[in-house]
Amino acid sequence: MATQSPKGFLLLEDGTLFLGRLVGEPGPTVAEVVFTTNMTGYQETFSDPSFRGQIVVMTAPQIGNYGVNTEDPESAHPQVAGVVCRELSPTYSNWRATGSLPEWLATGRVPVLTEVDTRRLTKHLRNVGVMRGVIGVGDAPTKSALAALESCPSMAGLDLASVVSTREPYEWGKDDAPYHIVAYDYGIKRNILRLFDAHGIRVTVVPSDMPAADVLAMDPDGVFLSNGPGDPEAVTYAPSTIRQIAEQRVPMFGICLGHQLLGITFGGRTAKMPFGHRGGNQPVKDLETGQVLITSQNHGFAVVGSPEGVEGAPDLAVTHINLNDGTVEGLKHRTLPVFAVQYHPEAAPGPHDAVPLFDQFLTALRNRRG
Repeated sequence: MATQSPKGFLLLEDGTLFLGRLVGEPGPTVAEVVFTTNMTGYQETFSDPSFRGQIVVMTAPQIGNYGVNTEDPESAHPQVAGVVCRELSPTYSNWRATGSLPEWLATGRVPVLTEVDTRRLTKHLRNVGVMRGVIGVGDAPTKSALAALESCPSMAGLDLASVVSTREPYEWGKDDAPYHIVAYDYGIKRNILRLFDAHGIRVTVVPSDMPAADVLAMDPDGVFLSNGPGDPEAVTYAPSTIRQIAEQRVPMFGICLGHQLLGITFGGRTAKMPFGHRGGNQPVKDLETGQVLITSQNHGFAVVGSPEGVEGAPDLAVTHINLNDGTVEGLKHRTLPVFAVQYHPEAAPGPHDAVPLFDQFLTALRNRRG
């Protein structure tokens, strides 16, 4: 497939050019260029709303070999802006497969640049930092590609949560579930909803900007703040809503963007990371138990803080740190039933070390019931 495809390129904003073969949309396609170290789970990765507005570089040397199916996607359609890989398999084989990866990506008009030296590209992004890039057809950038790259906005300052969020509330789980929570959809993954259902929790998923009064009127047992894309500082409508709900002592659990928004709500701030954490092998230390978890992560911003606390947020305690770079990976409120983690306990793809966090949230729901 790739050898029959036209030549293509990826141009980074610092002028670095990578050549390959272009499968799918001719472009130009512009977005922030990031890399992920997951070895499997490409369909879950490409359908994760947290990757909205990004060109994803796969460090795994081959993708597409086991096809795609209707059960694994984390949202209704591909979310990535583009894909860069070393080898796109021309065939697939798996008993669960219902189609090929290129065909599935084509439904979302997502281009794939293959036959790229992804090792060199990943090392470059690690050294220089993530940056904007443009994928196009040919072996050199055209004027239109250069113009598109120039006009591409930076991820900093972008509220993408409101772009990927549901427009109308919907239900997930069994009607007779013993517990009911409300989940703010900033880009929620389906596996989060599956795990809530498995823990006996019915979920009402609501738009990212639903007022606190409307949520409190549902009298939920708890509130969940989901993962999502973009700059947390740009989601300006969320912190006041989160505070109003938390001050009613409603148990609250946040993941990824939800974690960052909790940090901002109680006085902290976030900063853009050089190249972020994306993959299924991030080591995280639980500061209370000393246990080390291998976690799945996907984020380019982090709450500013240290094991001693979060700058400007004395009511928050840091519960987890990343062992690679010391960044904040978990928070809890000192007096309210509120906690959050930067990593993904639901994984998909990735390890399941942190799944017990759903049990921790379930305990908080039970305690509220008395």
